[in-house]
Amino acid sequence: MRLLKFVAFSVFVLTVISSTHLSAKPDVKVKSIALGGGVHMLVGQGGNIGVFAGPDGIFMIDSQFKALGEKLSQAIRNISDKPIKFVLNTHWHFDHVDGNEIFAKKGAVIIAHEHVRKLMTKNQVLKAFNKKVPAAPKSALPAITFTSDLTFHMNDETIKIFHVSNAHTGGDSVIHFVKADVIHMGDTYFSGIYPFIDFQHGGGLDGMITAVNRVLAISGPNTKIIPGHGPLSNRANLKRYRHMLVTVRNRMAAAIKAGKSLPQLSKKSPIAEFDKEWGDGFLKPAKFLELIYKGMKQAAN
Repeated sequence: MRLLKFVAFSVFVLTVISSTHLSAKPDVKVKSIALGGGVHMLVGQGGNIGVFAGPDGIFMIDSQFKALGEKLSQAIRNISDKPIKFVLNTHWHFDHVDGNEIFAKKGAVIIAHEHVRKLMTKNQVLKAFNKKVPAAPKSALPAITFTSDLTFHMNDETIKIFHVSNAHTGGDSVIHFVKADVIHMGDTYFSGIYPFIDFQHGGGLDGMITAVNRVLAISGPNTKIIPGHGPLSNRANLKRYRHMLVTVRNRMAAAIKAGKSLPQLSKKSPIAEFDKEWGDGFLKPAKFLELIYKGMKQAAN
């Protein structure tokens, strides 16, 4: 479990916390996990990738890092020799979209919620980590954007894409492969670890919970759930994640209403009971507490 968490979160440790530029490790290995129905999960450096392959071509979810383009391409070629027709970005963060340029040059059409393209066209700053994110090159921008839902009919599969507002960011998408019974949640779900919520760019705890509830409503005991980060998951684990999110929201809302300061909460955290299970990711308990407190307090004002 610790190794899986390290692989899934190394992008943040290296590029958000300790680096002044966006880059990929040269020794990254890309692991492919077959989920059935033509769907695979690729784990490399950055957000978990979804690959759906069949006679009509390949539908890809997120693109990790440009520097990993050849490694990712080889991993996909090992699955299918069909062309990559579409790349769907779950949201705008660089560890999910930096590779867009590589796959667009190979002929893929980049698709995302309109909020994603809007943010990618301009220089951004992730204030939570004091890191600059440069605007994406034109070739990496989504060529097709949407505002609510989309449905693809491809490889004898129905792929339903729905927007969840104000969750991890303001422009998140969840992808449901109906026949394969696989759901890719992007960063609305961090499996086994505290999630980063980008309050600055439209994220919020209520939206995260709503996103989880929507997935729970369409999933069953055998549904495979691809998180944005962390190991492959399922409905039972997602329900535990929801319990954590709901409890964190309610307790932090009560603390803010009572006028508690961050130093006071840091001395006696109202969510400390979750630290052992969820606090071993890149967001350590103290940082998670700080981000949630500041984000919720700002939203309440």
